[in-house]
Amino acid sequence: MQITKQADYALRAMRYLSSLEPGKRAATSFIAKEEHIPPSFLAKIVSQLSIAGLITTSRGARGGVSLARTPEEISVLEVVEAIDGPITLNECVLHPEACEFGDDCPLRPVWQESQAALVERLKNTNFGQF
Repeated sequence: MQITKQADYALRAMRYLSSLEPGKRAATSFIAKEEHIPPSFLAKIVSQLSIAGLITTSRGARGGVSLARTPEEISVLEVVEAIDGPITLNECVLHPEACEFGDDCPLRPVWQESQAALVERLKNTNFGQF
């Protein structure tokens, strides 16, 4: 499994925002420059993160973006899923009927356990840890 470039950029932007003092905002142009994110890509990412309730945005001279919650309250999983959707290592994990072998598939438990471990790790990693 590989996250999309968009999710990687979102994680970089969130890590940057988590490094700011509480209540501080950053201009998206500054985040893009500091984190090496194409500005047009970042605009779309900011929109998705805002819709997911992970950041707040404001326009104007004192505008910018900031975290909607403390860094400790935002998990890596939330950011990845806000951009890429739910993590799925194999279709059969969510839809067992998609597999020709159904419940008899010897690999399905491997996919289920691996996905559960990955999701748990990302859920337990928050931006206060960076």
